[in-house]
This record gives sequence, C-alpha cells and structure tokens, in this order.
Amino acid sequence: QVQLVESGGGSVQAGGSLRLSCAASGRTFNTYAMAWFRQAPGKEREFVAAISWGGGTTRYSDSVKGRFTISRDKNTMYLQMNSLNREDTAVYYCATGARFGASPSPNSYDYWGQGTQVTVSS
Repeated sequence: QVQLVESGGGSVQAGGSLRLSCAASGRTFNTYAMAWFRQAPGKEREFVAAISWGGGTTRYSDSVKGRFTISRDKNTMYLQMNSLNREDTAVYYCATGARFGASPSPNSYDYWGQGTQVTVSS
C-alpha cells in the first residue's frame, strides 16, 4: 500500500504562485510515476501533470504547460504553480501507482491523496 500526504494548498490572487507538496511512502515507490489531478466544482477530475519515477520525464496538460512545473525529490513530489488564474481553482489531488506511460486518466492511478484546495481570486 502507498500512502500520500499533501500540503501547500490555499488561496492566492490571480497572477500569483503556489507550491503543492505530496509526500509518499510505501513499497515500490520509486517504480511508480506520480501525477497531479484537479477537480473543479461541477467538472470531472482532470489530469494536470505527471513525472516518471526517476524524475527525468514529465508530462503536462495543455492548460498548465509553461506555468506549472512538476518535480520529484526522493519520496516527495512538488507542483510549482505560477501565473495562476481563476480557471486553476480546484481541489488538487496527488496520485501514484501507475507507470509513466499510462493514460492520463484518474482510472490509471491506484493511490490518491486527500486533496488540497487551491482558490485563485479575481
């Protein structure tokens, strides 16, 4: 079993920045890709970014590419979010348990964090 603990959510004004963290523990952690998803009210959960177990390969959704940066350091994954806008307001979820090449769908991931709220004003 893999356990995920998130932190870093909060409120920020449009144009601002925020960094999310996800601490993972459990066996075979370094063989799993890790990813961020988000879900806004009334919308389906959507893919944000993913990173391979070694941190050498990343993937981003078109909506965040160039603004967000995913990184990985040992058992912790980060999502640096810059130039935030109101469309980024959502609950952000950390996920793992899939290979990096898996489909960027929530159904591809076996383990999830509790979610952390990101609210962008104006």
